[in-house]
Amino acid sequence: MMNIQEIEIRSLHTVQELEDVRKLESNIWGEHDSTPTHQTVTVVKNGGVMLGAYCNGKLVGFQYSFPGFNGQSVYLCSHMLGIDKTFRNNGIGEKLKQAQRKEAIKLGYSHITWTYDPLESINAYLNITKLGGICTTYMENCYGEMDDLLNNGIPSDRFLVEWSVLQKKEKSYQWKETDIEFVQEKSLIQWKVNEKGLPIPSFSLPLPEQEYTKAFVAIPKDFRALKEGNMEAARKWRLVTRGIFSKLIKQGWQVTDFIRNSEEEMPVQFYVCSKK
Repeated sequence: MMNIQEIEIRSLHTVQELEDVRKLESNIWGEHDSTPTHQTVTVVKNGGVMLGAYCNGKLVGFQYSFPGFNGQSVYLCSHMLGIDKTFRNNGIGEKLKQAQRKEAIKLGYSHITWTYDPLESINAYLNITKLGGICTTYMENCYGEMDDLLNNGIPSDRFLVEWSVLQKKEKSYQWKETDIEFVQEKSLIQWKVNEKGLPIPSFSLPLPEQEYTKAFVAIPKDFRALKEGNMEAARKWRLVTRGIFSKLIKQGWQVTDFIRNSEEEMPVQFYVCSKK
């Protein structure tokens, strides 16, 4: 793993800087649907934020946001965060988000929102546990059928993250290895492992009774590998988790934490949902 101190984060404004972002976006998601530079130039001149992550002068990651308005309040809508594949899993995403928080406060925003695929466990751990975001909205097939390099072949369901940048969330409960057996037993989605070691949803438990304060939902540890190895199983995870999260949120639950486990033989991670 590289030294995170080698990464420089800075705000981007010039046409050339933003064209470099467009090229990086194309490398990550594909050329077909990349964001035009003329649009990002306009956004950063009108309350938006474009941040670049550089390693030895090379752009290796970016974060793109624009102003949002829901009829009552203005917030920063965080639209896209991308990291060059050779630099992923080095903490660059978190560094970009913390820089985004500072820029948002500087510009007068109090909240940032964004969407992400709830089955992507790395993003879940960053967004919910490390940054302290919460999710109270589940969006079915949010962007329709997507044919980019990362999303092709499965409905584009998303969580909507709400992140209050003016107050830091209390540190999440530190889940211990001894907790995992209990969480596994109580997970609303149970699974079996196929001959390739991939998790397949097997059955769902009833939603918790009103007196319970926590609910646990399993998702695959490596959803991208699952899609590559068994697209049918990946689609099943999408539909099963869609049903569970939609029901939980309708009953007043919100996603507040995420548990990673280090047990190699357990191919899942767990969301923690709490009552509002």
